[in-house]
Amino acid sequence: MNATSTAAAPATATATAKAPLVELRDAEKRYGNIIALRDVSLQVASGEVMCVLGDNGAGKSTLIKIIAGLHQHTAGEYLVEGEPVKFNSPREALNRGIATVYQDLAVAPLMPVWRNFFLGSEQTKGWGPFQRLDVDFMRKTAKQELLDMGIDLRDVDQPIGTLSGGERQCVAIARAVYFGAKVLILDEPTAALGVKQSGVVLRYIIQARDRGLGVIFITHNPHHAYPVGDRFLLLKRGQSIGYHEKSAISLEELTGLMAGGAELEQLVHELRDVGTSTDAVRTIRDEIEGDAAAGVGRVQVTEAVTVVPGEYAEDEDDDGEDAPGRSRR
Repeated sequence: MNATSTAAAPATATATAKAPLVELRDAEKRYGNIIALRDVSLQVASGEVMCVLGDNGAGKSTLIKIIAGLHQHTAGEYLVEGEPVKFNSPREALNRGIATVYQDLAVAPLMPVWRNFFLGSEQTKGWGPFQRLDVDFMRKTAKQELLDMGIDLRDVDQPIGTLSGGERQCVAIARAVYFGAKVLILDEPTAALGVKQSGVVLRYIIQARDRGLGVIFITHNPHHAYPVGDRFLLLKRGQSIGYHEKSAISLEELTGLMAGGAELEQLVHELRDVGTSTDAVRTIRDEIEGDAAAGVGRVQVTEAVTVVPGEYAEDEDDDGEDAPGRSRR
């Protein structure tokens, strides 16, 4: 009997060690009669980037709120390291190592970088009436942690509002890593950033992954997700329309699922019906400069297809203006 128990113990320990950091099984969220999320499953392991893609209204925000502990799921299972959980607050999720960096960033723009780094978790020294902020420790720690993430600031006393959008995102990521995050949820970190700054954030996502964190990367841009992602979950109207390993799907296929190939084809037919020429198609591709250290290479950021009307006007109205409905070259 004892031998059986002894043999079973290592097997159980091994199974627990291999359990994903975060896992959802057929999760559902209802608000009264409204179904915001239905039958969604995902899992995130250590050292892995899980990308969640979807357009506006797809259910990405609801999914974030469930994992971050802001809302509870109404059906299905939510497991953290193999243990079923139902968080009552984001603080409970944070205590289990699940940190969320929201798109709007909870920072105080006029406060120094080091104050924002320790915001809400200020370090003190002394005791009783002599207790005070340990400013030297917080300054040195913030500078070193940011340096470890590849951000070399000349002065951590500068207001965080003077940093670029990408750098502010990276401060938030470094902060989460320092305070013990095992799972990092990033809510569309590149949505409001330019091409170069998007590349900066993608590089730090890779660095977080390489440090052993599980990353949940929420985005609506497959050209940002594909270079860094290991798995891809596609949402549409609160339901999963695809769950793929990177080895099983190409960027073109991912983009087609995301954009809705059938809907775009229908749009082309509608434009032809109203007499708009679809012969000339202009493709725009923005690229991020390759980063050899991060291993991202050249990342395609956007691929928009624009239908260009037929021929440009050769003549103008008497007053010198272009004829209605026509465009200059």
